[in-house]
Amino acid sequence: MLSDPQIAVAVGVVALITFACRILPFVLLRGRPRSPLLDFLSHAMPLGVMIVLVAYTLSGVSTAPSSWMPAVGGIAATAGLHLWRGSIALSLIGGTATYVALSLLLA
Repeated sequence: MLSDPQIAVAVGVVALITFACRILPFVLLRGRPRSPLLDFLSHAMPLGVMIVLVAYTLSGVSTAPSSWMPAVGGIAATAGLHLWRGSIALSLIGGTATYVALSLLLA
């Protein structure tokens, strides 16, 4: 069993690594000329990532309402918020919150 300080250190290390992985591509590509490959990826990746996330979310869904309603609600909230505001952060946080809230309410 880990102590509270050990858990705090582990969470800090994981958070630091996650942040570094998110920021590293921007740091490496800063000041470089645009390439056709990067232009293609910047347009294709968001849709591709969302398709994979939707497929993953729906992969464990059964016919029980407590299974499919949180998934469908989360996906709908994510899509609706993104279409409404165009903010990735808002849509991801709102969709996740909707999914968690429905999961807890229907459990």
